[in-house]
Amino acid sequence: MVDDLFPSPASLDKASIEEGTQLAPAFDANGLVTCVTTDADSGRLLMVAHMNAESLRRTIETGEAWYWSRSRKTLWHKGDTSGQIQTVVEMCVDCDQDAVWLRVKVAGDGGCCHTGRCSCFYRRVPVGKGICEPLEKED
Repeated sequence: MVDDLFPSPASLDKASIEEGTQLAPAFDANGLVTCVTTDADSGRLLMVAHMNAESLRRTIETGEAWYWSRSRKTLWHKGDTSGQIQTVVEMCVDCDQDAVWLRVKVAGDGGCCHTGRCSCFYRRVPVGKGICEPLEKED
């Protein structure tokens, strides 16, 4: 997806994408990039979501996390209804700019998951078992 704020990665050479200062997200065929979000203080993985050009633009402009909801097919300002606003402390992109990493501080009750937990990652799958086991109780 080419956007007035973000040039197409195809318009840049490999060195510019990997080492340059131009933000040129490599949106997929659906116009999305994967976004990994962690707690800025603890480093805990909170969630993995997706961003389109508009949610990425709004995140950059407002300093608060915006995502694209694939299930609802709409922009999603994290915490807009729950009070769990995610204030961006740092935003990074990976080497080929097809993934975004947000380090955030979470307002409200500090939660992130719609199930009421702090993180969307609250179960582990032990190698060789193929079943889900709960993680230790969250603080």
